[in-house]
Amino acid sequence: MLERYGKSAEINPVVSKPTPTSAQPPVELDGTRLGAPSAAAAGLAAVAKTNSYVIKGVGPVRGAKLLLDVNQKDGFDCQSCAWPSPDGERHTFEFCENGAKAIADEAMPERCTPEFFATHSVADLAARSDYWLNRQGRLTHPMVLRPGATHYAPIEWDEAYALIAQELRALGSPDEAAFYTSGRTSNEAAFLYQLFVRQFGTNNLPDCSNMCHESSGTALGESIGIGKGTVTLEDFQKSDLIFVIGQNPGTNHPRMLSSLEEAKARGATIVSVNPLPEVGTDRFKNPQHFMNPLKALPTLLGKGAQLADVWVQPRINGDLAFFKGVMKAMLAAEDAAPGTVFDHDFIRAHTHGFDALVADLRATEWSDIVESSGVAREEIARVAALAMSSKATICCWAMGLTQQPNAVETIQAVVNFLLLRGNLGRPGAGACPVRGHSNVQGDRTMGIFEKMPDWWLERLDAEFGFKSPRTHGLDTVDAIKAMHEGRVKTFIAMGGNFLSATPDTEFTAAALRRCALTAHVSTKLNRAHLVTGRTALIMPCLGRSERDLQAAGEQFVTVEDSMGIINPSRGKTPPASAALRSEPAIVCGLARAVLGADHPTPWEDLAGNYGLIRDRIARVVPGFENFNARIGQGIFYLPNAPRDSREWRTATKRANFTVAPIPRREFVPGEFVMMTIRTHDQFNTTVYGLDDRYRGVFGGRRVVFMHEEDIRAAGLQPGQLVDLRNTHGGVERLAEAFMIAPYRIPRGCVATYFPEANVLVPIGSVAARSNTPTSKFVIVTLAPTPNPESFLARRRAEATG
Repeated sequence: MLERYGKSAEINPVVSKPTPTSAQPPVELDGTRLGAPSAAAAGLAAVAKTNSYVIKGVGPVRGAKLLLDVNQKDGFDCQSCAWPSPDGERHTFEFCENGAKAIADEAMPERCTPEFFATHSVADLAARSDYWLNRQGRLTHPMVLRPGATHYAPIEWDEAYALIAQELRALGSPDEAAFYTSGRTSNEAAFLYQLFVRQFGTNNLPDCSNMCHESSGTALGESIGIGKGTVTLEDFQKSDLIFVIGQNPGTNHPRMLSSLEEAKARGATIVSVNPLPEVGTDRFKNPQHFMNPLKALPTLLGKGAQLADVWVQPRINGDLAFFKGVMKAMLAAEDAAPGTVFDHDFIRAHTHGFDALVADLRATEWSDIVESSGVAREEIARVAALAMSSKATICCWAMGLTQQPNAVETIQAVVNFLLLRGNLGRPGAGACPVRGHSNVQGDRTMGIFEKMPDWWLERLDAEFGFKSPRTHGLDTVDAIKAMHEGRVKTFIAMGGNFLSATPDTEFTAAALRRCALTAHVSTKLNRAHLVTGRTALIMPCLGRSERDLQAAGEQFVTVEDSMGIINPSRGKTPPASAALRSEPAIVCGLARAVLGADHPTPWEDLAGNYGLIRDRIARVVPGFENFNARIGQGIFYLPNAPRDSREWRTATKRANFTVAPIPRREFVPGEFVMMTIRTHDQFNTTVYGLDDRYRGVFGGRRVVFMHEEDIRAAGLQPGQLVDLRNTHGGVERLAEAFMIAPYRIPRGCVATYFPEANVLVPIGSVAARSNTPTSKFVIVTLAPTPNPESFLARRRAEATG
């Protein structure tokens, strides 16, 4: 059935058709092929892929205009990653391959019209892949799925608002509703959304940050007093040593590669800490060089710029042990030559808990460090030597750290490492959690949080003349559990693909189906629209790149990037449909319907003039004083006390060293630790294509990466189909028919793509203190797919009805 890996591994063309309204993506095995991974990130392949996607998607003229506007100061902010753009002069083409995909994807000419929904039942749509659903184009009209209906039908905006208002008013308590936010939502829309929700009477404001960098915010807040990073792009130009930890910038934040390349050219050393080899931190061919006559040919013919000087490969969840090892090696050097390694002046003046940390490091055995991290002591010593020779160190990280069971403690170990040499609050040094979605950090700043502090709520109350609730609300995991238990009956999502982004797919689907109403504000069709409550609504909104005309004229919105910079975003293209409404307008329309037309908040005025929203934000949110005047001049930075003045707004009024044990878990034979990852052809849950050229996967997504020795030891073969199981909490979770792909991953570890493998991530397995799902630490077993030929035949039969 399958050829050996050395040639290729292919499955006969098959697209499964699961049971009606299936929560999981269908099992697609059409032409999946394993080949050689890319030797360098970006380069001519990225240019070709960008041109192909843009030209095929929107045409050369319109595509070029869009790309010339993206991330420019008078243009629109890319809806993809949150990596900042330069403060000053920007490139003509200030975008990456995946940003271009996101832009072309939003601007595609295809449309999901009422006629489309009349043709396709919900059951039919559920049988389609996420890639197919996305390719159907932009939503054009509000749609409703009424109780018992098989198809969505058109509905007018006022009727949609009235339907939601009827459901919300019928609840026994405002806490029986949950209001989700995606990181794409602008500052203006997010501020209005949380205001409406709190005026309605609840703090149930789950958001996508709960599933990604919540662990970063928790860890940093406890350690240094702010839940954000402390560096700017300028710091990368002044750093001696940069760590890239649990992060794949080549796919998830490609513009970061330019910053790393520039830092490397200035003499910085780069250390990648990752269980997987990532081409983006190995070699990089900067596409901007093709526009430089002196660099074009060397870039084309050369191997690319080497970025990482050192690749440290810990086991999955081995990062805490690794950083404890680095600090233990530094402590030994400090003992041998007191005062030469640690910055004792900084430690005395600015920190708390140093003695406890030192005692913990002394008590930790090297055997435990090496065993738990999977990194040799000599390699740890090598990294420690680099750290001790650096005068300015930056630590970057992403979800490779934040989605571990001990994510908060691991990030705090990274902060400990920075504090030992005073690498916070000075040039070229600091903490850099790299956010994913373009305004996920800004949404939190605007109050999208289930437990905002009382002082913040008091400022909100004073501005709008009401008493907001003080009882903490539900985050994402707890909201899913509450829906599952019937405690939450209405679910409203401002953007995102909730079902596909969340853990434990079947559990989450059952939770959504138990709601009386599920409603989504969206630009495109996704699987969350197909697994619904008794009644469901789709409310289509403007895209980031589209012009926003309101009563007071053309409007713009703002976003906050990973480094706390506020950027304006002005759409340039005509809306995909005249029926689309902006996110702020949708929130205001919903608020008026729910709270009443005579409500004292001037919702209609706010919807017509976003400057009025910014005036309100300026009086509520610290750092936004004179918001309209400042954003009218361009970008501006939010205050950052640790970075700006080495001020630590913690309980101790100092930066806190923390102590945590090395995590231990005994595995039984046959168990593996699974982590979920993205392909290079996707952004979050949006699938742009079926290739992952950086890892050598083409034409499919259902693969499981394994070490070659593990494949042999298990009696398996490359290209073979296997089923993956998780039994956390006594519940069996099954993901069928994944192709084995040999890869340089640590023994005992495997990796799969999400959302296909999200079904295996238990709702009850979360990071301590942040409640983030542990998508980077899932215990699975693998077994050959029974009777694969019969399995394929059954899928063929289902696909043909």
